[in-house]
Amino acid sequence: MQKMNGVLNVVKIKFIHIAAVILIISLVGCTSTSNLSDGAKEISPVENTSGFPMVITDSYNRQVRIDKEPQRVISIAPNITEIIFALNMSDKLIGRSEYCDWPEEVKDIASVGLIDNPSIEKIIELKPDLVLVSTHFKKEIVEKLETLGVNVAAFYGDENFEGVYETIQNVGIVLNAKDEAQKLVAEMKAKVQDVLERVKDRPRPSVYYAVSFGKEGDYTAGKGTFIGQMIEMAGGKNAADDVEGWAYSLEKLVEKDPDIIICSKYFNSKQGIENTNGYKDLRAVKEGRLFEIDNNLLDRQGVRQADGLIELAKIIHPEAFR
Repeated sequence: MQKMNGVLNVVKIKFIHIAAVILIISLVGCTSTSNLSDGAKEISPVENTSGFPMVITDSYNRQVRIDKEPQRVISIAPNITEIIFALNMSDKLIGRSEYCDWPEEVKDIASVGLIDNPSIEKIIELKPDLVLVSTHFKKEIVEKLETLGVNVAAFYGDENFEGVYETIQNVGIVLNAKDEAQKLVAEMKAKVQDVLERVKDRPRPSVYYAVSFGKEGDYTAGKGTFIGQMIEMAGGKNAADDVEGWAYSLEKLVEKDPDIIICSKYFNSKQGIENTNGYKDLRAVKEGRLFEIDNNLLDRQGVRQADGLIELAKIIHPEAFR
């Protein structure tokens, strides 16, 4: 997942820098160590265990020791920030990344900068018990923070719903919200199963997901990407399943001429597609089958991803939700 999701983040950050828009993706009480003395219990990332002190293995395969329940937390990942709010643990959140923009009230929390280049000085100033990061966070920054006495844990799972569930459970464990995390996962699983039942045995129109287009390059969700899998789960056939990764070409797209095109509802993406050579002549565009979606429901591997699957399915098979 790290590799594939990282590619999407790189593509999105490239789009941000070129187009000047966002397409998207402890100093007290804790130190990182592999020492299991003093009663600390080593647990697997999703083991049904709680209690402090604990030592948990994070997604960088590092053993992270947490001596007591964190009260001052910084999240440098939008998906993890959303998980923290969904776990009703937002009162612990004292810092966030610049891209953490949901729910709306998160904007009142201090920003520590970009995901890939946060302000070390600001993090130190906030005196966190724990910093949580996900994909696209540089290991060298983790190491630098730890040399300054800041405890950091990285959580991300495989690029599928099981990976999302794992990340939610991990965050729940370290924030002492294990039961809330299990409830969230159960709710997501129910939503996913409902979609699968609704679209079962229905026709599978070809669907192209436009990550970027035109001057920024043609990028989509190819074979093996989570979004590509979600299109299939929502009852469509991914038009870009002939490539792996995210890079595509206008020539391939024109040849495929998909039944449905889906783009971000932000940044005038729909208007741009309707006025971009090659794209504007596609059958789906001319016949009114170009749809917008909140791309954060698909890009961020967190609690809203099941809602993203529902929105995809409603676009592809609206008749299944009447």
